[in-house]
Amino acid sequence: MLMLLADPEAFKASEEAVGASPAVTELPFLNIWRHLDRRGLPVPQLHHYDQTGGWLLLDDLGDLQLCHAVQGQPVEVIRAHYRQAIGELVRLQTLASAPPDPACLAFGRRFDEALLMWEFDHFVEYGIEARQGRALPPAQRRAIDAAFRPIAVELAAQPPCFTHRDYHSRNLMLRDGRIWLLDFQDALLGPPHYDLASLLRDSYIALPDELIDGLIDDYLRLSGQAGRRVADPQAFRRLFDLMSVQRNLKAAGRFVYIDRVKKNPAFLPSVPRTLGYVRANCLRHAELKPLADLLAPLVPEWSSSQSGEPAGAST
Repeated sequence: MLMLLADPEAFKASEEAVGASPAVTELPFLNIWRHLDRRGLPVPQLHHYDQTGGWLLLDDLGDLQLCHAVQGQPVEVIRAHYRQAIGELVRLQTLASAPPDPACLAFGRRFDEALLMWEFDHFVEYGIEARQGRALPPAQRRAIDAAFRPIAVELAAQPPCFTHRDYHSRNLMLRDGRIWLLDFQDALLGPPHYDLASLLRDSYIALPDELIDGLIDDYLRLSGQAGRRVADPQAFRRLFDLMSVQRNLKAAGRFVYIDRVKKNPAFLPSVPRTLGYVRANCLRHAELKPLADLLAPLVPEWSSSQSGEPAGAST
């Protein structure tokens, strides 16, 4: 068993609460855990919660994260593990989304345009301005915001589903031959592309493009079998790329924020890979070229050898 200390900060209003959000009256981890457990999803068993003492007693899922399970493995092994993660994601989006549970915090918060723009702004504030040591000129900042806005508008318009929000290789544990979920306390409603982008454009591991293409096909097939058929796979893939740009920019800014504000530099080595994904997606879509042109002088990784990596799984 594993004892987990409850973070007192979890009960405070989120810094990302840019719109109306439900009041936090209990530990978000416990609230989301209860919803997922009732829907039969693979979360660790909770044996005891001591609210006064501020600790939870959970099953110990071990230390085999997905990123460790695939490190140095042949592509067939990597594909098998990721297909399992894709299958679990489809189950999560299907079982946790409907019927809605008004008691679950996730159903009272959503990736709307305001939150998506907040995350874009978070990248500008920390991924650009904090690293440069100066604020951008107002006109330059307005131009970047104007390039971000259509992406946020289009993504916010997608039919939402239950979104884990950190569905990536460090939060997926392998035990007893299956995938288990961790760190789901920030769950909300969002585009189905969000968790898929978190998994396949992961800041902590690089997957070959051909493997990603096949895994997206697996996702579309399994979603159809679960009653969540995607009518236009090509349009879905484009939205996946747009979501990846948004998600990866936010993550890069967050890593710098954690260094500068939380005094924890551990995530900085993941910044070049994360920004490399953004550059690759901007080059893939002509509509993103104006954004790439605006960001290129401000992202040093794009003009250095750090901007890309050879295809393959690496951590």
